[in-house]
Amino acid sequence: MHDAFLEELRDIYDGEKQLTKALPKLAKMAASDELRSAFESHLDQTRTHVDRLEQVFEMLDEKARAKHCDGIAGIVQEGSAIMDQNFDEATLDACLIAAGQRAEHYEMAVYGTLAAWARTMGHTDVATLLMETLDEERAADEKLTALAEEGINQKAAEAAHPVNEGDDENGEDKEEEEEEEAQTGRTRRGSATVAEPKHRSRG
Repeated sequence: MHDAFLEELRDIYDGEKQLTKALPKLAKMAASDELRSAFESHLDQTRTHVDRLEQVFEMLDEKARAKHCDGIAGIVQEGSAIMDQNFDEATLDACLIAAGQRAEHYEMAVYGTLAAWARTMGHTDVATLLMETLDEERAADEKLTALAEEGINQKAAEAAHPVNEGDDENGEDKEEEEEEEAQTGRTRRGSATVAEPKHRSRG
């Protein structure tokens, strides 16, 4: 398990370094000021995560050495592909959030496993450091979820399916409803005004 633990540490160490290069690109592409700020804030945290991992290696009397992280590399590549799409600003922001959360979820899985393994092997201090990073990854993920739910996703949806000024909350056109009601009224009035038969004259 110690060897497997080191391999995972080296993998995420490389992953964090990759993200320090990817996050500035996500921030630059973001149209929302709040989303840009979230990416920039997490960039600072990611640099701290790199330093924290180096501290973990030192505590284990191991050299801080990176192993190429294929998982994060794939996520970064997908994010780059999204930025090449000709999306409207709101849709692009929604996609950037999705890309950021893919990375967060990957990291949360890795740090959760590493912390559990560290505790099992008796590396209590190491586990504490890894849990600090895990908590920060969770907070970053929750921040992105909040930004999506507080407006960015809705704006993207409206760009895809614009609602006319005359539409109600269900997207039904009020003018069409009024026309249908008027037609129904005319039909009813016509039915109620059938001519009465004339009386025959008695002769």
